[in-house]
Amino acid sequence: MRIPSITEAAASEKVAQTFGRLRELLEVEELPEPLLAYGHVEAFLRDFFMNFKKFVIADGALDSKLKCAVALATAYQSKCDAWIDLLSARASRLGYSEAEQIELLAIVSTCTMYNAFFKFRDLSGSELFSGMGVGLRAHTFTGTSFDEKQVELINTVISDLNACRPCTSGHVDAARKLGYTDEQLLEAIQCAATVAAACQFTVVASGKPS
Repeated sequence: MRIPSITEAAASEKVAQTFGRLRELLEVEELPEPLLAYGHVEAFLRDFFMNFKKFVIADGALDSKLKCAVALATAYQSKCDAWIDLLSARASRLGYSEAEQIELLAIVSTCTMYNAFFKFRDLSGSELFSGMGVGLRAHTFTGTSFDEKQVELINTVISDLNACRPCTSGHVDAARKLGYTDEQLLEAIQCAATVAAACQFTVVASGKPS
């Protein structure tokens, strides 16, 4: 650990209480060591807990099962082992099979491939590349057990996390045409943003490269 963990026994009363509430939300007996590093900054731990409870766990504009897929996709994109494990366990409890979770990783990976391509076309500033075909295969988007609408939501989130402007804009438009409301799209990003913040702190605190 680059940043040492703080056990519940050694934590301040407020930090220990928040640790306990987070354990209940995650349905675990002990929090993974990297998450205990959050206790060094009580305000961050409190903010994370409240955001996680509202935007990842609870039903809202999106149901909690779909938000779990968004959260797990974010953890995959962040390459954060601790949160991949925690959210995979939650996904299993909510009914996602192991095969579906692997399919979700394939969707995230394929979206990242497209983001890399379209970011290049956007950043190069060259009309030459804009006029050339993509040439990349992406049957993954239609070849899993996730339907078109679910895939579009995941692609919107991952494109945003990968900072691909043309992909994000295109997926937002497509998601709206498939029936997502602006409130649902915003909540998907709030869910992903919450998990991305947790992954950022966790990866750095653990000293493991992402």
